[in-house]
Parts: sequence; structure tokens; C-alpha cells
Amino acid sequence: QVQLVESGGGLVQAGGSLRLSCAASGNIFRINVMGWYRQAPGTQRELVATITSSGITNYPDSVKGRFTISIDNNKNTVYLQMNSLKPEDTAAYYCNAKGQYYPIGNFDSWGRGTQVTVSS
Repeated sequence: QVQLVESGGGLVQAGGSLRLSCAASGNIFRINVMGWYRQAPGTQRELVATITSSGITNYPDSVKGRFTISIDNNKNTVYLQMNSLKPEDTAAYYCNAKGQYYPIGNFDSWGRGTQVTVSS
């Protein structure tokens, strides 16, 4: 139905920046919301940021002011600009998208994840 492919992870020193990208493809009729989640070993997956197709964003306090999510509706792509990275940001980052696909149906798709490692 709908596939998500993330890119942009890597190793960075504390205080550095990274930009993640996630492109959605498939029989997409409409994307309602895209977002980023992360999961460190031994922890539950947690919200990093979400954005609706109209540009409404949501961040938890842990990343507010450091991370910025944006969306390109024409490309079905979401970005996550991460600044002032901290070692506790180290995790696998997963892209998520929710919407409707052709011919008719709802989707809630996940990417395979991209690793972000922040060294102290």
C-alpha cells in the first residue's frame, strides 16, 4: 500500500545537528499526518514530532526548541531538523504516516528506522 523510506541518520557529537528525511510512496490518496518517533534499547517507542498536511506541529518538551519538523506535500516527504543534539537523543528514529490510499482505505505506515547516535 504505502511505503516509507527514511534517510539521514548517523553519528554526531553532542551539540551537533542532523537532518532526517522520510519519503512516502505507493497508492497514496491523501496524507493526513506524518511524524517521527524514536526508540532506544530497552525503552518504549516515543513521540518526537508530528505535522499535519496543513502544517500543524506537535513536539514533546524533550525536543521542543531543538527539533523542527516540516513537510513537503508535493513530494509526500517529511523532514526532521535536529539541532543541539544530546547523548540522550541516541535512538532508532522511525517515520510514520497516516492517511488514505487508492482505491479506498486508511493506512498507518511505518518506516524501517534510521539510527541516530550522539557521542558525548
